[in-house]
Amino acid sequence: MTNPLFDALFAPHVTNDAPFLHLADGSTQSYRAFMEQVARFAGMIVEKGLGVGDRLALRAEKSPAALAVYAACMQRGVIFLPLNPAYTTDELRYFVEDSGAKLFVSDDPAAHAGLAPQVIALNADHATPCTEVAARLPDDLAAFLYTSGTTGRSKGAMLTQDNLLSNARVLTDYWQFTQDDVLLHALPIFHTHGLFVATNITLLTGGSMIFLPKFDIDQMIAHLPRATSMMGVPTFYTRLLQDARFDHALTKHMRLFISGSAPMLAETHSRMKKRTGHRVLERYGMTETNMSTSNPYDGERRAGTVGLPLPGVELKICDPQTGEVLPTGNIGVIEVRGPNVFKGYWQMPDKTAQELRSDGFFITGDLGFVDADGYVTIVGRGKDLIISGGFNIYPKEVEQVIDDQPGILESAVIGVSHADLGEGVVAIVVADGPLDLDDLRAVIAAKLARFKQPRKIILVHALPRNTMGKVQKNVLRDTYADVFLS
Repeated sequence: MTNPLFDALFAPHVTNDAPFLHLADGSTQSYRAFMEQVARFAGMIVEKGLGVGDRLALRAEKSPAALAVYAACMQRGVIFLPLNPAYTTDELRYFVEDSGAKLFVSDDPAAHAGLAPQVIALNADHATPCTEVAARLPDDLAAFLYTSGTTGRSKGAMLTQDNLLSNARVLTDYWQFTQDDVLLHALPIFHTHGLFVATNITLLTGGSMIFLPKFDIDQMIAHLPRATSMMGVPTFYTRLLQDARFDHALTKHMRLFISGSAPMLAETHSRMKKRTGHRVLERYGMTETNMSTSNPYDGERRAGTVGLPLPGVELKICDPQTGEVLPTGNIGVIEVRGPNVFKGYWQMPDKTAQELRSDGFFITGDLGFVDADGYVTIVGRGKDLIISGGFNIYPKEVEQVIDDQPGILESAVIGVSHADLGEGVVAIVVADGPLDLDDLRAVIAAKLARFKQPRKIILVHALPRNTMGKVQKNVLRDTYADVFLS
């Protein structure tokens, strides 16, 4: 018996002297050096008594060592639980206790003493290297990723060996990555995007990554000429476009810009094409499914859509109440099925049964439609749907009208309690200067039915976002919950 994920991603690199990580300080770590570090962390895992199926939680800033812990867990058959270093101690305690993690690895162990049966530093320099690989099956668990917990307590999505490996293989082929690629990586590595997409693809191909601790505009611009590809969230691109240095000459060596984790405005797509000559490739995925759709590498990349279902992935649009498949062009809830779809929520059988159908289709909670050509457009989360006076209002439709107006940087449309209507429409708007709200209301009134028009427009300096750049509409709903009640 073998270990599919480790065998495919890590084992081929034990004697590989090619560069793996180009670091911000100018140094480079080879694959061989990385795998030597992995062996030491694997030895540490053995010394601490963890066996196959045990859970290891990691709280650390982005670093090669943090990546090595991930690899060591895959080698030893330990379930890997990466945690956002921005979490508070109380939040960390919930994840550790819920997962039953036996070992908590931290880059600040003194601050996290007592969180788990064993709390140790992110350092394996003195551990005895271990090269033994634990046997695993494709359906065995590889990692837990906890959902953001915008409603109720966070859920631990159980991801298998095959979930991760099959998706990496499909994306490598679909996006045409090779060992010649140098990926500019400024994403966090406690999330699907930065860890299981960007890193796994690089490992699978034997390419290299420019591994930056975080998004820093000067660092991004300094390293772009060395890169062939980049993965980011829309905020990365809007910030790059605000810098005059980001132009055609700077990006002439680039093969591919990929965006995800949040929707990209059509205006951003247009500005990218005009400024750099590149069309951004937008894709769609989530914690529970890895990547499910993508605009094509060769072919039309349609702004405002997340492309087509990936090879091996089935996608359908269903009525949220009945589950019946809706005709082409109708808005409904997106359901997906394929080897990318997770195994369920850890210790939550009822929640798993609610969201993962017996036939394998996962109810994403995202609302969208498929056009006649098969391209998928997402119009929002199901919980973001506004029902005002008995009418269904899809926030994205209103946001698109607002975002198309001069001087508007972005907007978020929410529904909050309204004595008459049940919910009233509120638009939270970020502008790049003074804004005439009466003019904006007039434009909206000309383009949208009255029931869709915001009853309140609120100007703010910035929208609240999570670590992956997604606008936190739950935060906005809490902030403005009483706006119609006063």
